[in-house]
Amino acid sequence: MEKDLIINASPTQVEIALLEDGKLVELHNQKTNNNFSVGDIFVGTIRRLMPGLNAAFVDIGHKKDAFLHYTDLGPKLASLLKYTQDAIAGKQTTHLLDGFSIQPEIIKTGKIDQVLQKKQPILIQILKEPISTKGPRLSCELTIPGRYLVLTPFNSVVAVSKKIANAEERKRLQLLVESIRPKNFGVIVRTAAEGKKVADLHEELTMMMQKWETIFQQLNKAKPPVKLLSELDKTSSILRDILSDSFSRIVVNDKNLYQNIKGYLSSIAPDQVKILSLHKPQKPIFEVFGVSKQIKSTFGKTATMASGAYLVIESTEAMHVIDVNSGHKMAGSKNQEEAVLKVNLEAAEEIARQLRLRDIGGIIIIDFIDMKNNDHRKVLIQQMKEFMQKDRAQHTILPLSKFGLMQITRQRVRPEVRINTAEVCPTCEGSGKINPTVLLTDDIERDLVFILQSRPKSKIKITVHPFVEAYLKKGLPSQQHRWWLKHQKWIGIKSAADLPVNKYIFYDENDDEIRLN
Repeated sequence: MEKDLIINASPTQVEIALLEDGKLVELHNQKTNNNFSVGDIFVGTIRRLMPGLNAAFVDIGHKKDAFLHYTDLGPKLASLLKYTQDAIAGKQTTHLLDGFSIQPEIIKTGKIDQVLQKKQPILIQILKEPISTKGPRLSCELTIPGRYLVLTPFNSVVAVSKKIANAEERKRLQLLVESIRPKNFGVIVRTAAEGKKVADLHEELTMMMQKWETIFQQLNKAKPPVKLLSELDKTSSILRDILSDSFSRIVVNDKNLYQNIKGYLSSIAPDQVKILSLHKPQKPIFEVFGVSKQIKSTFGKTATMASGAYLVIESTEAMHVIDVNSGHKMAGSKNQEEAVLKVNLEAAEEIARQLRLRDIGGIIIIDFIDMKNNDHRKVLIQQMKEFMQKDRAQHTILPLSKFGLMQITRQRVRPEVRINTAEVCPTCEGSGKINPTVLLTDDIERDLVFILQSRPKSKIKITVHPFVEAYLKKGLPSQQHRWWLKHQKWIGIKSAADLPVNKYIFYDENDDEIRLN
């Protein structure tokens, strides 16, 4: 499978499109003035404690207070609070935790007002961006991610990704990381670390420890709220998380961004620098690679598939609902059950793509076409799981209910991607109404008289919609002949299919448009 990353940069935002075999599967948008990204680390202040919700609201500088639930505090909260307080007061003299006294873990079933106090400074990380009317959601379980490893302070656990199936490789990585990790720091080994040498992992671990040192230095005498560490920009974070040998090219249209990406690739994957190229701006980059057309055809309430079957996607505050319709797919089909399975499998693949593309999260209910055959139902569930394997967001797929509904929960960390593909009608200009068409010939006649009076020697031509052309030329005498008899001038009439039915344009003998206002 070929993977292409197409990056469209403008002064106000960066748009990133991920194509798999030429098909758009992910679309990311980052505004240059965005101050809150998932992964950013802040020192904030407890604004309010809500025992009823077992949560706290934290001031991190956002217009809405951020939400911190007890379940997101993590068992090492006491150590985090002590480190934060000591670092701000200057009592903690180093970023290393060798001599730091790890505090007892908090219990899972505790209450928020037992472990936190109002106006208390706290070190937190953004777990979810502001969505709809909600502020950011926070976590106290800090993570500093790299390409191969993830660093977790106040921890001593080394965990290896379950996607690394080889038992010997898992054991090798476990022992290797255990030997190089700093004291009181845990490490999560990512899938990309498979087969990597100790030098590669040690180099990345050193870089992550430098980031932790930066956090420590900024904590000294900090006055909350303060951002201590920014997540990588969207482009670099995507490259860090998904870049693999299967990528065939990365194309960017901005020279500065090109240099930044080149430098980042040189540090994380030098052998991949050769797939990076700078787009020369004869045509917009998204137009050249067919991204713009796919955006127009993919986003919207209805998504049509190659067979003619289509999805209807509806979103509410509580959940997202997807209805599968066969269209003409099953018309005249001899084996109805096989045809239903085929449509449902095609729909399942498109739904998996739509969830990634629109970044739909929360609860998703899918109404597939009813299937009575139990074997077919099992095939659909298994295939849906396979289609969703490419999705990096955490998700759970439940079997079909007795009503034929499939329920999916998908991690939601940022607002859903919504693009309005509708265009303003050029005829009514969005009002939904046009002038009476019966008066169109009167309007043309009035403007024609004005032009003939102001330019009596000009040869006049008029371009109209094909329907209007047919009307002006029909019959004997036609309207065109009447104009000749009345004005003693032959008015040429041409048609243009892209012209709205109530629009017309006059031209002179040089084919220059005659503007009337």
